[in-house]
Amino acid sequence: MTDRLDLVFAALADPTRRAILSMLLEDDMAVTDVAEPFAMSLAAISKHLAVLSDAGLISREKRGRVIWCKLEPEAMREASVWMRAFGQVDPLDLDAFERFLEQELSEED
Repeated sequence: MTDRLDLVFAALADPTRRAILSMLLEDDMAVTDVAEPFAMSLAAISKHLAVLSDAGLISREKRGRVIWCKLEPEAMREASVWMRAFGQVDPLDLDAFERFLEQELSEED
C-alpha cells in the first residue's frame, strides 16, 4: 500500500495534474478536451495522464479513435483514509510542552 500511496501523492504534487482531476470530477473527458485549457503540447498532457493513470487516479479507455479519461476515486479514498489517521492524534500543545521542559530542566539543576 505504501508504494501506491507514494504514487498517489507524487501525482497530486503537480498543479496541472490536480487541475486535470478537478476537471474529471464533472464527467469523463477525451484527452483532447483535457488538453484544451492548458498551454502545453498534447504529448505533455499525455505524460501527466500517464502519471495519474499509474497512480490509479484515472483510467483511460479507447472508444473508437478517441481516448477517454475517467476519474477513479478509490485511489484518492485510500490516500484520504491514510491522512485522516493523523487526525486521530491529539494536537501537540507547545506551550504545555515548553512548561514541561522548563520544569524538567530546573529540577536537574
